[in-house]
Amino acid sequence: MADRPIALITGTSSGIGEAMAATLAADGYDLVLVARRREQLEVLAKELADVGAASEVISVDLSERAGIQLVADRAAAGDIDVLVSNAGVSAYGPFEEIAPEDLDRAWTLNADATPFLARAVLPGMLGRGRGGIIAVSSTLAFSAGAPARAGDSRGMPKRALYVSAKAGPVAFARVLATELDGTGVHATVVCPGLVSSEWNDGASRVPVAMSPEDVATATWSSFTRGEVVCLLGLEDLGPLDRLAQAELEIASGNITPVLATRYQG
Repeated sequence: MADRPIALITGTSSGIGEAMAATLAADGYDLVLVARRREQLEVLAKELADVGAASEVISVDLSERAGIQLVADRAAAGDIDVLVSNAGVSAYGPFEEIAPEDLDRAWTLNADATPFLARAVLPGMLGRGRGGIIAVSSTLAFSAGAPARAGDSRGMPKRALYVSAKAGPVAFARVLATELDGTGVHATVVCPGLVSSEWNDGASRVPVAMSPEDVATATWSSFTRGEVVCLLGLEDLGPLDRLAQAELEIASGNITPVLATRYQG
């Protein structure tokens, strides 16, 4: 690769990952493209070459531990400037009906890949005093307390596995950002709503969906601005501030040797 910064992006064969690769290539990055489908990666690499970006292709399944380890080994080489952990799977459905092997694969991809890849890439970034990690989560990561919407034919999906897995990267990136403060290395978590792509068999290709290109634009802007949480369509960030305050109140108020009165006999 040329003497350009390098971004490692997972899930680049389509959707948000593909759009992120194009965005970073246009901004002067070379790429390490990671996804299962080699043919799509090679096509994308040729397209990115037209804007001057060199690409390394890694065809691997990140829902398998061996796949995560292979990419982690590449991430640990010390030359990655930006990690975009984007690969994911929907994993919707009643939790009691999810096959154990499907549960394992979905959890590995949605929850485990981000911290393992971040751990591999961070020493090189910290050694240079620059770089960052972008974790792609979901707006549904904030939906644990949301009931099915009355009168809405769509309702909320059966989502216990997906929401719990996607909540992990949100908490991980938020806490990691505090640990990295002052190092020159940054962490951002991106929480898209519906995105018009082939993800989840194209179920999100609806009028209220955002384009992958817009997601990529907002993601890169959020990261370069130093934001920790990117909520792409939310104009008023007051709810995020109130969430942080509520978390502090819960964490501080629940550390006590005295039972709450409701539990006292």
